[in-house]
Amino acid sequence: MKKIVVIAVVVTILLGCGEQQKSNKIQEPKGTENVAYKWGAMALTATANDTERFKPRPTITSRYLGLIFVAVFDAWSRYDDNAIPVYLKNVERRPQNEQSLKNKEIAISYAAFRAMNEYYYTDKTLFEDFMRQLGLDPSNESLDPTTPEGIGNLAAKAVIEARKGDGANQYGEEKNSNGTPYFNYVGYEPINSADANVDANRWQPKYFSDGKGGKFAPGCLTPFWDNVQPIALKSADQFRPGPPPLIGSKQLEEEVQEVIELQANLTDYEKALVEFMRDGPQSVQQAGHWLKFAQDVSRRDQHTLDEDVKMYFYNQVVAMDAFIASWDAKMHYDYARPYALVHEYYKNQKIKAWGGEGKGIIELDGTQWRPYSPDTFLCPPFPSYVSGHSTISGGCAEALKLWTGSDEFGSSAELVAGAMTEPHNLGDTITLQFPTFTETAEMAGISRVLGGYHIQADNVAGLELGRNVAKEAWKFYKEHVGEK
Repeated sequence: MKKIVVIAVVVTILLGCGEQQKSNKIQEPKGTENVAYKWGAMALTATANDTERFKPRPTITSRYLGLIFVAVFDAWSRYDDNAIPVYLKNVERRPQNEQSLKNKEIAISYAAFRAMNEYYYTDKTLFEDFMRQLGLDPSNESLDPTTPEGIGNLAAKAVIEARKGDGANQYGEEKNSNGTPYFNYVGYEPINSADANVDANRWQPKYFSDGKGGKFAPGCLTPFWDNVQPIALKSADQFRPGPPPLIGSKQLEEEVQEVIELQANLTDYEKALVEFMRDGPQSVQQAGHWLKFAQDVSRRDQHTLDEDVKMYFYNQVVAMDAFIASWDAKMHYDYARPYALVHEYYKNQKIKAWGGEGKGIIELDGTQWRPYSPDTFLCPPFPSYVSGHSTISGGCAEALKLWTGSDEFGSSAELVAGAMTEPHNLGDTITLQFPTFTETAEMAGISRVLGGYHIQADNVAGLELGRNVAKEAWKFYKEHVGEK
């Protein structure tokens, strides 16, 4: 009889534990409430602030975001049974009884905080305030590998140290640099100037308005980015596409004509698509744009902290490496943009095109053609082939598809056509629907052709390149989450 009582008590205890575990699981913060999501939102705010302060520099911010989420992942990995950190060495995995949600929250918060302080240093006060909101001490610089605070700080430190001298020239440290961060240490100079196009197949800088009645021609943005060490790729040129079509080819003639015809017939929907994908005021650039989309997935699927840590890590490694691979093609081919190609093909010919703010579609000489873009940022200041938007979008869309196990997305965005380009000539309010990840990437890619920034060759090759990056990075991801 005593045995039966003991068994009954044990069963009751086990059932109680099961109910307690179930209750704990239900209580775990999900979606917007999990701490990894909150640090993702903070990273987006910091990226938008960086764009505001330093002008668009999508390559640089993609590296920041990539390394921030590597630091977060590495800190988290010490509280997971199987995960293997990327840069964090000689820090033991914590025992099962320490693998609590609270310890994970503390570790990833210190990792994110320290990494963001390094890369988005102008927002240190913002990050300190956020740490205090989380109940954490921003002045805690412990490097104790047995505490979550120490592990978080060590994870960020390991990433920062490992990536010094990685080719990005963040500290002006590369050979042939002058000590200035992001200085052009490779000595790239375009063959063409803004005033003379001596080789129409090659990139030509263009004049922008300075917003004060003057003009300037920006130089090439980070022409050395093909030298940056990737995280998951074997090399920047691992998936380098074949060459773009050159002047004299039927393909290029047709694709330049396509750009003109598309722009001359832009609908309000297409204008809204161009502007949304261009990511206007408070821009977070392409890596940030796809981090936003990843956060849409987190809200949709009510992700836990573990899920968001892993998804952001993979998503942003893909974005960072996709930028490096894209710049490899850009700098290798040094290819012309439609801005110059239209001028070359249609000089001394009358065409219908957008004449600029307040002018609408008018008849003009081919040499007056311009992208559908504000005077202060007429065209991205670097070579065309392949499209960065297409590469990063193709890669990050494939990454989200692989990570979630489905192509279904279901996000949407509402905006007024023309608001970012011709605010005195507004169109209809448009709702953009993003049914699948693949279709969202293709919408991003075609938006660059519609806007007049790229020909189709840039777009098609970019989408393929990005997908190749994502598939290669998937193997890297699986290895680091311990699923090899």
